[in-house]
Amino acid sequence: MNNKKAGELPPSAVDVLIVGYGPVGATLAALLGRYGITTLVLDKSHEILLMPRAIALDNEALRILQLAGLTEDAFEKIVIPEVRMRSPVLGDFGRANTTGCIDGHPKLVTFYQPDLEQAMREQVSRFESVTSLGGFELERLIEEPGYVLASVRDQEGQVHSIRARYLVGADGASSRVRTLIGQDFEGETYAEDWLIVDAGNRHRSAIDHIEFLCNPERPTPHMPAPGGRERWEFMLQPGETREEMENPETIARLIAPWVDPQQLKIERKAVYRFHARCCNRFSKGRVFLAGDAAHITPPFVGQGLVAGLRDVANLAWKLAWVLRGQASASVLNSYDEERRPHAKAMIDMAKLMGRLVMPRNKLAAFFTHGLMRLLALTPATRKYFEELDIKPKNIFKNGLFAPHRRGDKLVRGGLFPQAWVRNAQQQVHLSDDALGDHLTLIGFGVDPLSRLSADQIGAWKKAGGNFLHIGSCGQRPEGDCAFIEDLSHGLLPLAAKGTLVVVRPDRLIMHHAPGAEAGQLVQTCIDLMASRGSIVDSVSVTISEPPRLRA
Repeated sequence: MNNKKAGELPPSAVDVLIVGYGPVGATLAALLGRYGITTLVLDKSHEILLMPRAIALDNEALRILQLAGLTEDAFEKIVIPEVRMRSPVLGDFGRANTTGCIDGHPKLVTFYQPDLEQAMREQVSRFESVTSLGGFELERLIEEPGYVLASVRDQEGQVHSIRARYLVGADGASSRVRTLIGQDFEGETYAEDWLIVDAGNRHRSAIDHIEFLCNPERPTPHMPAPGGRERWEFMLQPGETREEMENPETIARLIAPWVDPQQLKIERKAVYRFHARCCNRFSKGRVFLAGDAAHITPPFVGQGLVAGLRDVANLAWKLAWVLRGQASASVLNSYDEERRPHAKAMIDMAKLMGRLVMPRNKLAAFFTHGLMRLLALTPATRKYFEELDIKPKNIFKNGLFAPHRRGDKLVRGGLFPQAWVRNAQQQVHLSDDALGDHLTLIGFGVDPLSRLSADQIGAWKKAGGNFLHIGSCGQRPEGDCAFIEDLSHGLLPLAAKGTLVVVRPDRLIMHHAPGAEAGQLVQTCIDLMASRGSIVDSVSVTISEPPRLRA
């Protein structure tokens, strides 16, 4: 699907302007559309780039796509049961067990990025409050108290001014927004050149898992993708050029161990430079960065796009609550506070995995892979790698939530789990669907409405709050509160009966307390939303094209 309303002039004023209509920008637009926020998405291109780029999604990413409104069958996926690491000398020396589900979604899937973008753009098109236009490039920004004034140039060279309450740069690794707010990547990068080869017509021939062929002379990740596709990534050796590596004869030689060159159907061949970069801040005043505009993750753990989806899930509801007057603008400070440390941790893990599975010389490979093979012999270290405990938990240390208490199964600042449930109409679905787009007060085995006064209920609703009662399988609802049965007993064991839990729209646990403290719990969360330190609205800066970039 193209950007809609091609040729139309952009509106002069919106609540949120998103620059960039890739998967991260489109997901942010879909989330803001669900909240009814007047949103404009601009992109240089009218079309979806029909090339596979990102290829892996984990259970957290799939849950965010569910939050944005995509159904399970919205785009094709291949479930990956395991990731194998293989040495030419030691054989298989490590594996990650990716079979099974977490929070109702597979641990790891591969996908075809144009399919995901198409599905998300179709979702965006359902919202009257969201407009998407192609053929526009951002030139400069001026921030005033209360809004950002963006100057954009169309394909005919005409300049248009758009006044936005907030602006989000989701415009990729070479982000124009990032440059304009002075947040260009600093310091050294972890740069490597790799040849990416995507082959088609691999139905019934492609592998069913992901493998890392850890040959120090030519490290090669290899994986399947939907639509009968298969991908190889070959690290370039010193002195090898892009032209040489993208030559059909070179590709045929590299792929020969797997595919008869006569049967090879290349969909894409490209040399990319992998980077590891992160901004010092993900925001400045009323301007925010998301996805590759804010951080670039090496691909060794498939977390690049996942990190961008985490960004927009975190940011979208906060923008909505501020714009609707249900939260102070100061809550937007928590976006950088929460997301940047976790994004940096993921980048560091990807760099570590790159060093572990792709050493640069034979001696380092022998010792590193040998050590990993020895570590796999002990249950504790095997679990660390095989069960993905090495992956940084999506649990925040600081942010928009009450302080965590050690020993609690429900972690404040961590994700609320998801399970299969049944509602009062006897429909079976995942529990996030019962939470909807609200700030939700959940009662574990208790009706939360029964623990609050009428004034407290009214104050919670005014703050964008909703109510949900979770009962045991077979229990029937009592009272007027929305009710679900915990069919697999995946939620209720996490807290004592009578516990109340506040879950944010991005499914993060804001607070929890015994039912007897319901009033205090609600008031604490309302106070968190009302004021958190410095106010974004107080910032007034002029952001224009840096002198070094002027013509």
